[in-house]
Amino acid sequence: MTSRKHRTADIIAKRLYEADVRFAFGIPGGEVLTIIDALENAGIKFLLSKHENAAGFMAEGVHHVTKAPGLMVATVGPGAANAVNVTVNALQDRVPLIVITGCVDPAESVTYNHQVFDHCSVFSPITKASLRVSDGFVEELIDKAIAIATEGRPGPVHLDLPIKIANQLHPVTKIPTRATPAPIKPANGESLNKARKWLLEAQNPVMIVGLDAVHQNASSPIIDFCKKFGVPVVTTYKAKGIIPDDDELSLGAAGLSPLGDKNIRPVIHAADLILLLGYDPIEMRSGWRDLWDSSKTRVVEFLIEPEYSYMHKSSLQFVCDISEGIEALSKDLKKKTTWKNGELMEMRTKHKKIYGQKQEWGPGAITETVRRLVPRDAVITMDSGAHRILISQAWRTYVPRSALQSSAFCTMGCALPLATGAKLADPGRVVVAFMGDGGLEMVLGELITLRDLGLPVIVIVFVDASLALIEKKQREMQYKNVGVDMDETDFKSIALATGGKGFVVQTRTQLEDAVNIALGTSDTFTLIACRIPRGSYDEII
Repeated sequence: MTSRKHRTADIIAKRLYEADVRFAFGIPGGEVLTIIDALENAGIKFLLSKHENAAGFMAEGVHHVTKAPGLMVATVGPGAANAVNVTVNALQDRVPLIVITGCVDPAESVTYNHQVFDHCSVFSPITKASLRVSDGFVEELIDKAIAIATEGRPGPVHLDLPIKIANQLHPVTKIPTRATPAPIKPANGESLNKARKWLLEAQNPVMIVGLDAVHQNASSPIIDFCKKFGVPVVTTYKAKGIIPDDDELSLGAAGLSPLGDKNIRPVIHAADLILLLGYDPIEMRSGWRDLWDSSKTRVVEFLIEPEYSYMHKSSLQFVCDISEGIEALSKDLKKKTTWKNGELMEMRTKHKKIYGQKQEWGPGAITETVRRLVPRDAVITMDSGAHRILISQAWRTYVPRSALQSSAFCTMGCALPLATGAKLADPGRVVVAFMGDGGLEMVLGELITLRDLGLPVIVIVFVDASLALIEKKQREMQYKNVGVDMDETDFKSIALATGGKGFVVQTRTQLEDAVNIALGTSDTFTLIACRIPRGSYDEII
C-alpha cells in the first residue's frame, strides 16, 4: 500500500526512531538542517556539541546505556572532516555509530567546490560501509545501514546526504523492518566433542572475555558457566563488569599495564585450558602477542567473526553466538572443582594493592576513594593516558558497560563527552568522568555543553601539569623532556566560570568531601581537580 509522500530525511529519521535512537549529536550547518528538522519531528532530540569529535563520543555514551545505535550529524566540509577521528574510533572500538554528513548535490559539485571534498572516499576505509543516499529505495538504504552497523561485530556506517535529496518527496511503501538474525550455534561434531573433552580434563582452566561478549549480552551465561566449572575470568578493559569484580572468580582486567600483566602472567602460564570468549586483541598491548604457547596449551575460542590479527593462536575456533557457544560446550556436563593450589587467591590479593590503592595519596588512592563513595552501578568514563591504564586495572566494576573508554583507538578527550551521553541516557545514574589535565584541556568547551544540558556529571581531573604517560616513556628512553609539560591550569575557576562547581583537593578527606557535595548536586556538573606529584604513575602501571 502506498502512503502519502515524505521527505527523504523523514524516512531516515523514522527508521532511526524505530531502531530506538532517541538522541542525535552534532553541529548544524545549512546542508544538514533538513535532516535535523526530520529527526526532531520523529522524536529524536538533536543536541549541540562544541566539536563533531565530541558529538560522536556523546553518541557512543548513549549507545552503551541504551544499546541502540549512536547517531551523529556533521555538515559538509570541515564538519565531516572533524568527524573522522571518532569514526575511526568507532571502527576500532566496535561502536554501532551512524554518521550522517550533509553534502552538496552531485550536479552542483561539477562547478562548485566551496568546502567540497569526496566524503565517501574519506569514510569508506574507516567504516563498515559508506553509502550515498540516492533518489529512491530510501527505506531499504537506512534499514541496510542500521543492520550493517549493529549486526555481527558492530561498527560505524556513514550516510552522505545531498541537500536536494534530503528534501526530495517519496511515496513511502512500508517495507518490513529487517528481522534480527537468529543466534548462530556451534555445529555438533568432532571439534565440539574435543572441546567438551578438554573442559572435563582441565584442572586449571582460565577464561579471557572481550568486548564482543558484551555486545552479545553474554554476562549471565558466562557467570553461570564459570561458577559451574570453576573457571576464573580475565576481561579486556571494555569488557570490565561482565563478571562482578568482587566475585571470587574475577581476576580483573588486562590490556595495557605491564605491571598488571606481570601479576596475571603466572595464572595464564599455569592454565591447561584457555577459553577465549569474544576476545578482541585490538584492546591489548604488544606484550599479549603469543602470551601462551599454543603448541602446549589447549585454547578454545568462541568468536562472532573470524579473527585475523595473529596476535594469538588457538587450537579450536567456533564462529558463533557467544552464549550459544558456551551452552553447547557445557551441556550435560557435571560441575567440577579447579585451581586447588591457591594461585588465584595469591593473584587477587596482589591485585588489590599493587596499583597504589593503599597509598595515602596518589592516582590509586583517588581511584579507591571515589569507588568507595559511588554506587555499585555507577558509570565511569576514562580519558586516554596513564590514569586510564591505572583505573582500568584498579577500579572495581560490577556491571557491564559501566567503565567506558576509548580502549582500542585510545583517543584523548573522550571521557567528558562519553559521560555526557551516558548521563543523558540514564539521568538517575551516577556518572563520573576521569581525565588527565592534558585531555580535559582539549575539550574544555564541552563543560559548557554539560552546563547547557544541566547534567550533574562528576569530573575528576588528575593534575600533574604533564602528559604523564608520554613523559614517563620519554624518561625511560632517556630522551630530553620535550613537549610533555604544561603550566598548571586553574580548573576550579574554569568550572565556576562555565556554570559548574569546582574544587581543588590534595588529600583523601578533601576528595571525600568534594565527591559527597557532587553526589548531592542535581543541576550542574562538579569538577574536582586532584593535585598529584610528577611521576605518580612510575611504579603503579
